[in-house]
Amino acid sequence: MTDPANQAPTYETDALIADDIDAYLDQHQNKSLLRFITCGSVDDGKSTLIGRLLYDSKMIFEDQLAALENDSKKVGTQGQDIDFALLVDGLAAEREQGITIDVAYRFFATEKRKFIVADTPGHEQYTRNMVTGASTADCAIILVDARKGMLVQTRRHSYLAHLLGIKHLVLAVNKMDLVEYSQDVFDGIVADYTAFADSIGIEAFTAIPISGFKGDNITAAPSENTPWYSGPALIDHLETIEIANTTAQEQAFRMPVQWVNRPNLDFRGFSGLVSTGSVAPGDTVRIVPSGKTSTVKSVVTFDGEQDEAVAGQSVTITLDDEVDCSRGDVIAAADNPPEASDQFEATIVWMDEEALKPGRGYWLKLASQMVTATVQEPKYEINVNSVGGADERLAAKTLALNSIGVAEIRTDRPVTFEPYADSRSLGGFILIDKITNATVGAGMLNFSLRRASNVHWQATTITRDDHADLKNQRPRVLWFTGLSGSGKSTIANAVEQRLNLMNRHTFLLDGDNVRHGLNKDLGFTEADRIENIRRVGEVAKLMTDAGLIVLTAFISPFRAERDMVRSMMDECEFIEIFVDTPLDVAEKRDVKGLYKKARSGELKNFTGIDSPYEAPDTPEIRVNTVEMTVEEAADHIVSQIMPLK
Repeated sequence: MTDPANQAPTYETDALIADDIDAYLDQHQNKSLLRFITCGSVDDGKSTLIGRLLYDSKMIFEDQLAALENDSKKVGTQGQDIDFALLVDGLAAEREQGITIDVAYRFFATEKRKFIVADTPGHEQYTRNMVTGASTADCAIILVDARKGMLVQTRRHSYLAHLLGIKHLVLAVNKMDLVEYSQDVFDGIVADYTAFADSIGIEAFTAIPISGFKGDNITAAPSENTPWYSGPALIDHLETIEIANTTAQEQAFRMPVQWVNRPNLDFRGFSGLVSTGSVAPGDTVRIVPSGKTSTVKSVVTFDGEQDEAVAGQSVTITLDDEVDCSRGDVIAAADNPPEASDQFEATIVWMDEEALKPGRGYWLKLASQMVTATVQEPKYEINVNSVGGADERLAAKTLALNSIGVAEIRTDRPVTFEPYADSRSLGGFILIDKITNATVGAGMLNFSLRRASNVHWQATTITRDDHADLKNQRPRVLWFTGLSGSGKSTIANAVEQRLNLMNRHTFLLDGDNVRHGLNKDLGFTEADRIENIRRVGEVAKLMTDAGLIVLTAFISPFRAERDMVRSMMDECEFIEIFVDTPLDVAEKRDVKGLYKKARSGELKNFTGIDSPYEAPDTPEIRVNTVEMTVEEAADHIVSQIMPLK
């Protein structure tokens, strides 16, 4: 292959392809696969490095090469030479700005191994994309521009790679050609990085001086330009890295169930990806969290029954017994099962423009499990930008975009898990906004909280049905929501009067009254409003367990919190009543003078003025107080909820 700066290379076809195509395909299929990422700061040369790897591994077709040459002359940054970054920067915005925005995945292969490389963005605002690329990687190449040395993103990406459990790190000091291949420059950067790595717990890394543009120490070693360097070339090092699947196969068996396979009445199997260990017919397994045990009857793949399945394989397992097992459960080695808990400490990387709302319910997805989770106020935020390292802890009430923090998480039911340090598949999770379905955070479970395993439900003889039967009614929560001044409390009071005359057992929880006692420690920030509603929901749940009809009159401005309370109740017990009053009408009433204070700036975070109100999309009952009197609204509500037994 000739120098790309001079002319197009002549590609040589592997001789084995011409001699024996079947042997070539078999050889290629059995090569090990390494997933790695390139990361670092903006313009450190990540895309150029990947382009060079693709070029040198002969993974570019003639038409691609011709297009690359034309694009290099038109939008490239290397004059008349080939701009390798254009092979990876596929978005028009990336080419125009000369930066990577999205994660780009590329495949290439050498004689010894296959590779999937993720080119991750260097810009701080796209750090979340870097986390996506790193989540499945076995190795991270941290690029540093030899002219600039270590930057903020160098530290941030290194910390994230370490946090995400990537064991193999390569410090690639790039653009050595622009510092005249100075050993002093290289040694200085390595010394700085070593001090930083020690501060965050990175035990080992491999440092290589390279030039992505010129090709030094990429695929051929040693480069004549760095006679002082005696280590391996980058590609030689990547070919010798131990792959995660190899070590995963040595661990205890785990398989999260993705799907219960019932193609006919005579077959019932459990399909999933074996995350760790191995399994074979005759093995005793345990279903977690139920704890039921059984014996593996068969291991089935697309090619038929197998003698064994190992980590990294997707299989269907059949069992000797008809045990209860469904999606979200984990089939594990009977003598070494994972834990199940509903309270954890976790490290969270926040990935959304809107900050974390402590106490708000989010979907938590871990392996094949999906549960509702609430994140508590962070214990602390990690300052990865500190000069001395990423071990500085900052006080934090929430987490903003790209923040990394440690917080406690509670789930609405037990989750089968292992610490992330032991298992990526059962320790890594994402948080999903329930309203937008956007992924807002990624996290690593550190450990379960001791109180989660020490606190158990105490069985009682008298059930909630017994309480309800004694009162001759069905428990309900009548959740009145609307703007301040809409008439919620007045209408709720009128409804309770009517129910009382009908000999119904009720209790009214009013927003102002609750803040005099149970919630007097809470303010009116968004986080406090969320906690206010969570507490009221828990109290309402206890009252329905006692068989009562509970009426609540709260602004409850956020749909997520109203949905959180709904999820606490049994089916059909939560009735959302939207007291629909336009803002201008509610403000004219202003019976408490609150709108006037909010308009003058005396009252902050007031719903409808400087804090949003999210109206219900599909409430069970809607009353318009402009068109209806209090009596008419109360009569309408009672008629809709009757009969109550």
